[in-house]
Amino acid sequence: MPFALLYQIALIFLLRVAYAATVTYDFNVGWVSANPDGAFERPVMGVNGKWPIPEIRASVGDQLVIKVHNMLGNQSTSIHFHGLYQNGTPEMDGAVGVTQCAIAPGSSFTYNLTINQPGTYWYHSHVRGQYPDGFRGPLIIDDPKSPYKGQYEDEIVLTLSDWYHEQMPTLMSQFLNRRNPTGAEPVPQAALMNDTQNITVAVQPGKTYLFRVVNMAAFAAQYLWFEGHTMRVVEVDGIYTDPAEATMIYLTAAQRYSVLITMKNDTDANFAFVGSMDQDLFDKVPETLNPNVTGWLTYDNTKPFPEASLLDDFDDEFDDFSLVPQDQMPLLDQVDYSFNLDVKMDNLGDGANYAFFNDITYVTPKVPSLYTVLSTGLSATNSEIYGVNTHAYVLKKDEIVEIILNNNDPGKHPFHLHGHAFQAVVRSDEEAGLYNGTGSVSFPSVPMRRDTFMVRPNGNMVLRFRADNPDK
Repeated sequence: MPFALLYQIALIFLLRVAYAATVTYDFNVGWVSANPDGAFERPVMGVNGKWPIPEIRASVGDQLVIKVHNMLGNQSTSIHFHGLYQNGTPEMDGAVGVTQCAIAPGSSFTYNLTINQPGTYWYHSHVRGQYPDGFRGPLIIDDPKSPYKGQYEDEIVLTLSDWYHEQMPTLMSQFLNRRNPTGAEPVPQAALMNDTQNITVAVQPGKTYLFRVVNMAAFAAQYLWFEGHTMRVVEVDGIYTDPAEATMIYLTAAQRYSVLITMKNDTDANFAFVGSMDQDLFDKVPETLNPNVTGWLTYDNTKPFPEASLLDDFDDEFDDFSLVPQDQMPLLDQVDYSFNLDVKMDNLGDGANYAFFNDITYVTPKVPSLYTVLSTGLSATNSEIYGVNTHAYVLKKDEIVEIILNNNDPGKHPFHLHGHAFQAVVRSDEEAGLYNGTGSVSFPSVPMRRDTFMVRPNGNMVLRFRADNPDK
């Protein structure tokens, strides 16, 4: 091999090493006290004695190492990196009962993964309903090659969440209980922005900012709007999109948006921005509930902070189905494997109300499913070995998979896929019933993609993905 070629190969390797870094965090997870809505102080899950817990930030190509030490004393835990595909590292996905055992009190676990996708994500515990007790935070992956690089001066991370005064173990036992036969979900006591309320964001006239918005809620979706300003959507769930103007966006629990907002050219006034919980999700709305949380774009902190305008309706909600991925990935039109997932809520013999796919409700296996894959040899391709209530589907690598999702429930439901992003091929209106695949249904040539989609009440969706991430 000529010396010059060897030199070029070595130089390329060194450049890659120079740009990549090992980003390390040490997390001592334990209990602290907090009162984010100013109404009730309660125990929360903090990191290194503090809450809110830290933002995780890395760049594409970095090695991310998180050393978790469980100092809770009374609960096991884990971390799921929501939206990261974990190509080649499925054991680092953090889903207890699926890819790992829980981190027991007094024990430690090190997550070690290579970052190969940019975007706006979040991390949270993945043990039952634990994360709303505080163990959730933003996860930002910077992209030196972002198509929107140079189009904004600064970026701002904005988290939305709901907040409960009672801890999750108590709420879970009340929710999954024969005394709650209709399955009415607990209603939160407040909405939060950046784990507090009444935040101010200092801005400068004429500048453009990238707002990375993450809904870390347990349950409540939120509408979000900036008074007197227009958003340009440029990314959802780690997928860059063609710019799309929006006056209001809707984020289900676990969804993320990145939006560009250009400020006004003067400092004559400050402007409110509002997150408003979707009260359609609540079986009964308490009279004392304030569903809104307000922040302000602060041009001049000596000027008044105006009250936010109240809305009579949310008809200006942006339709994410209309977004076009910037990479122009075409429709996955040669489907190899298609199956239905029919969603319903129903009661079991204990009188409690559960969620079902195809009349099966999930039960966590005693042995994580990934461990079963790795220890059963040729039997690993037999879906029966994973247990009836894991509802396993065994896919072949690189198959085009189609999921027909029928929501036989009057509620809105978000659905998230680990290890992949869906193409949204069809999304029906409310009350459309079961998808039948006939008639005048047309598929978009370049469908919207994201890892968390909402199916409408008594409606349906058709989702597709390529099974290119083995063991997921």
